Amino acid sequence: MKSIRMAAAILALGTTAAFAANPEVGGAPMYETKNIVENAVNSKDHTTLVAAVQAAGLVETLSGAGPFTVFAPTNAAFEKLPAGTVETLLKPENKDQLTKILTCHVVAANALSGAIEKMVADDKGMHPVKTVGGCEFTAMMDGDKIQIKDGQNNVATVTIADVKQSNGVIHVIDTVLLPAM
Repeated sequence: MKSIRMAAAILALGTTAAFAANPEVGGAPMYETKNIVENAVNSKDHTTLVAAVQAAGLVETLSGAGPFTVFAPTNAAFEKLPAGTVETLLKPENKDQLTKILTCHVVAANALSGAIEKMVADDKGMHPVKTVGGCEFTAMMDGDKIQIKDGQNNVATVTIADVKQSNGVIHVIDTVLLPAM
């Protein structure tokens, strides 16, 4: 009986440690057992992204099996876009453009930061990143921070890396990535 209690205590500690390792995003815990959409809706820093995903009809896709790596821009990242851009993109007649922009934030892989850093190093400082939306961006490093250069030479920095999900991983970024014009 004592061994069973000891094993249960060790198992409980291991489970707590696994969840504790996943960072909070937008003041909300992120659970490895939930998918990208289930976690994102709880982040107060990603309300614009969630609204955009809903407007583009991508909720079902990003709730799917994956694996997906999502570079998730914060509300502040969207605020850096020219005035009126978000409101315009959210209109039904601009769904295709919105979908293109959002899917350019998604890679069809489960790419944790260590793997991205290795790819950048192996490629002598710049690694091409092909997205689900057909964009090709460039991953690079600035010290110990991962950065992504988009099709318009904007550079996003990963501010929170390795937010594990049941269907992939989220890396929070400070800039919206845009396709080449």
